[in-house]
Amino acid sequence: MPELPEVETVKNQLAPHIIGRTITRVTLLWDRMVKGQDPQEFVKGIAGQKITDVTRHGKYLIVHLGSGHKMIIHLKMTGSLILGNQNDTEPPQYSRAIIHLDDGQNIYFRDPRKFGILNLVKDTLEIDAKLGPEPLEEAFTPQVFTDGLIKRSAPVKSVILEQKFIAGVGNMYADEALFLAKIDPRRPANKLKKAELKRLFTAIQDVLIAGIKYGGASVVTYYHPDGSVGTAHQHFNVAHNLAKVCPVCGGPIKRVVVGGRGTYYCPKCQK
Repeated sequence: MPELPEVETVKNQLAPHIIGRTITRVTLLWDRMVKGQDPQEFVKGIAGQKITDVTRHGKYLIVHLGSGHKMIIHLKMTGSLILGNQNDTEPPQYSRAIIHLDDGQNIYFRDPRKFGILNLVKDTLEIDAKLGPEPLEEAFTPQVFTDGLIKRSAPVKSVILEQKFIAGVGNMYADEALFLAKIDPRRPANKLKKAELKRLFTAIQDVLIAGIKYGGASVVTYYHPDGSVGTAHQHFNVAHNLAKVCPVCGGPIKRVVVGGRGTYYCPKCQK
């Protein structure tokens, strides 16, 4: 699933091409990707709207419109937004929606598994209520992080994956952060020592910053708007690296299930 670095990369790459442009129409190739409203009402509400800004909250991409409404895009497991033009003979394979712009560009919402979401809302209050602080913003402090963890007996990985606790951190980057902090992902969150909490706080920010630097991780189906791929996965230490060796100790990387999620770690470095 695209996580914070992937969605941030999409936002950064899309913004220069679409801010200031007007959406002339939307072609839905899969009506059910529109959630919470009638698909035709969504299409009607989007058409003719000028794009004034593009932002991100957690894993949500938010397209701000001239009407004051927001178009919410959630890429879910396999979604990508691909830029093209209206001279394309056919959309990219697995396209589920096409957003047509006034300068001849198209934004293709490509989603092989059909889990992606489109929605049109007056405000983002409902989304904001579901999400905790952004891990790369000032509201995410060591104290906020510590206060949230020391109250929880669940495995530490499960807690940092909760979007209400930290917005945008997903499976891959949680594995990488726990590796850098030298913490077993199965450890109860409230059993972590002060030094471990400090290391994990820093590690979360470090892996997310690196993920953005490398354009996100194209492990399976994630693509940039220009159709290229990110390279963050090439720098992963443990995530998706089963059967490889730990870059620190040379021991084998293992996979376990934590809170229903496949989890990669080094048994020697993360005792």
